[in-house]
Amino acid sequence: MRRRVFAPLLGVVLAGPLVLAAGCSGGDDVGVSVRGKFGARPEVSFPKGAPSADLAVKTLVKGDGKGQGARKGDLVVADYVGYRWSKDGNKLLANSYIAGLPGAFPTGRLVPGLDKALLGARVGDRVVAKIPPAEGYGDKGDTQHQVGADDSLVYVLDVRGVYGRTAHARGRAQGLDDPRLPRVSGGAQGQAPQITVPRVAAPKGLQVRSLIQGEGPAVAKGRLVALQYVGVFWRDGRVFDSSWRSGRPYAVTIGTGQVMKGWDEALVGQKVGSRLLLVVPPSLGYGKEGLAQAGIKGNDTLVFVVDLLGVH
Repeated sequence: MRRRVFAPLLGVVLAGPLVLAAGCSGGDDVGVSVRGKFGARPEVSFPKGAPSADLAVKTLVKGDGKGQGARKGDLVVADYVGYRWSKDGNKLLANSYIAGLPGAFPTGRLVPGLDKALLGARVGDRVVAKIPPAEGYGDKGDTQHQVGADDSLVYVLDVRGVYGRTAHARGRAQGLDDPRLPRVSGGAQGQAPQITVPRVAAPKGLQVRSLIQGEGPAVAKGRLVALQYVGVFWRDGRVFDSSWRSGRPYAVTIGTGQVMKGWDEALVGQKVGSRLLLVVPPSLGYGKEGLAQAGIKGNDTLVFVVDLLGVH
């Protein structure tokens, strides 16, 4: 698969179903037994027979209660296991604890029952949800995810991060006075920074500058990074994609080839809380082919401002 950098074109949802929106929540008779500590793979025991037909959500472990609970449109990062369950038995479908890399759950874009289960969740919560077909993949199921028409879904999720639409870099501002590089201004909470591209030839190599120096942990290769970003063309300064414009942060795995080479090279080692200016030449972006669906040509140099919100 071709390397891509921005989530709308990536289609990156490490945590499972992408379907519809949410409604009201259900009860807490989840029907399964869950054992284990937060952060460790849970032991899930299923009773004999078919699950009930109602949505059920229960918080088994409550975090410290700090921070805003997840709202529709927020990005939730969580360790998780996911099962299918029917009268014929149950099967484990997904387990993030094995690889040690959590899933990214963009609320508002998940199956309805999972959206409902995550609303209000806070960091440190362990949530279990039993999702009937009507709140999951419907009466047709989903063969891609090995879910049949009569299968309910069971998720156990350990919430590690909640990132809202106004999340932004937090650190010490750094001066940047280089007439050969783009100028960045604005970017108040909840708003994208403005990028002004100079009327000079684009640099041939990757350029990385710190606009805000964060004080959080460093981004390591293979980790999941939550971020905000805006990208513009060097040729005319036009915005081609922006998480601020779409109204939600995104998550990508860094240093593994999931995103363009320029991002892999630029973001590894940077600290959470930072705001970075990246100038990515075509050879480290989309190459000679470009990316037609985003209007990116084969000779386009791309400019990004990236806020590093969290690493997991």
